Amino acid sequence: MIIFIISIILAFTFLLTRCTRSQLRPLLPPGPKPLPYIGSLIPMLQNKPTFRWIHRMMDKMDTKILCIRLGNTHVIVVSDPKIACEFLKEKDEIFSSRPDCMSSYLTSGGYLTTVLVPFSDHWKNMRKTLATEILSSTRHKWLKSKRDEEADNLLRYIYNRCQINVTVIEEVMNVRIIVQQYSSNVIWKIMFGSRYFANRSVDGGPGEEEIENVDSLLIILSYVYAFCVTDYFPLLRWITDFDGHEKIMRNAICIARKHQDRLIDERIQQWKDGIITKEDDLLDVFINLKSPPLTPNQIKAQILELILAAFDNTSNAVEWAIAEMINQPWIFDKAIRELDFVVGKDRLVQESDLPNLNYINACAKEAFRLHPVAPFNLPHVAIVDTTVAGYFIPKGSHVLLSRIGLGRNPEVWDDPLTFNPDRHINGDDKVVLIDCNLQMLSFGIGRRGCPGVVLGSTMTIMLLARLLQGFTWELPPDEPHADLRENIQDLAKAKPLFALAKPRLPHHLYPTC
Repeated sequence: MIIFIISIILAFTFLLTRCTRSQLRPLLPPGPKPLPYIGSLIPMLQNKPTFRWIHRMMDKMDTKILCIRLGNTHVIVVSDPKIACEFLKEKDEIFSSRPDCMSSYLTSGGYLTTVLVPFSDHWKNMRKTLATEILSSTRHKWLKSKRDEEADNLLRYIYNRCQINVTVIEEVMNVRIIVQQYSSNVIWKIMFGSRYFANRSVDGGPGEEEIENVDSLLIILSYVYAFCVTDYFPLLRWITDFDGHEKIMRNAICIARKHQDRLIDERIQQWKDGIITKEDDLLDVFINLKSPPLTPNQIKAQILELILAAFDNTSNAVEWAIAEMINQPWIFDKAIRELDFVVGKDRLVQESDLPNLNYINACAKEAFRLHPVAPFNLPHVAIVDTTVAGYFIPKGSHVLLSRIGLGRNPEVWDDPLTFNPDRHINGDDKVVLIDCNLQMLSFGIGRRGCPGVVLGSTMTIMLLARLLQGFTWELPPDEPHADLRENIQDLAKAKPLFALAKPRLPHHLYPTC
């Protein structure tokens, strides 16, 4: 009887304490009312693409922070810069993990990398290695000549396409292919020391292998951290590939790695045999790391992750920037005047010129703001219960910053849907692409911030500057203006930009061999 009474008292105390705590605890952020167990899974599946449904929900509920429960996971979406800063600046340590999901696990080779890895000692070690050995300022300077080669190759390719029988004419160019191949070539060059997998095409452009590789990278990037049902209901993964994501991811990763893994194995063997004794690119650096040394599988996974990180952000921004500038010729003219004043027309723009090209930087930054490469940043995961903006954020919550919500926020930006680089010009201050106040999101900040900000910024501005300095860009005669519609499924231009390119510099400045 005593034991029974004590048990009743303890049970009552437990329930009372739990009830009291729930009353004292702040509420979750507003969101759709979830169903038992499955949460908002059904409306998510009924409203594809998911990111557009989420943003419609935020507009409908008139909130800058939204909570959607999927299974047992709370997905928190933020479109207010002050709240975003509270997550990623004031409480950065609490939100320093990543979700454990199928796409990130496959892409990272089983969490052997850095960016996609949940919080762990391995992540801390790899983050330090990237910062000090791979993406440091010293390493950035060391690799400058390789980036210069690709900047020259960019001009060579376009210039060669503009020539027929030694007569220079206008040539309709697929700008999307140009910018994507430049991004791919730069990262491939600094990683492997070469541009092509096999034989290049006759005009010096991408061959079949390069095109296949770029296509596979785009697929991987489309599905990493996509809203996959089995990520929220892990038991289903052992039964079925519910939405087909896993098969698509495995195929794309297989294609991407078949090109790089062979080169990595060959290079490792060359170092073992003493055929190579001097470091020339980042693959050599990875092979010779000592603290900690990396296994071949770690090297392969980390290289793929770096290629993915450097690939699409640059190309997407520059394609959108040129399209917007073509539609507003005065912006184009202002950028050209700056290039002619700072650099002139008797030499090619170099990396040392980039900090002085304030308006070119502003054009790129405006493209990042208005036309981000993805709807959200990579998700952050809360490692403990906490409170943000007065709302309860449970441990394990996935936090997503809305790139379009931040960059197109009418409370922050005047006329937010208009491409206006001048909004980023503030007196004599230098324009930088990253925004530490999170009023837009070009590159991530904080512990989980982008480790390659310097490389990404350099690639973006050099690509845009070389294209603007080297050529005039106009629409074909049958197109009155550039089509600025977005894809339904993502934020890329609905149609690739086709434009007439014509050399605008003295012909001897264009690389020809």
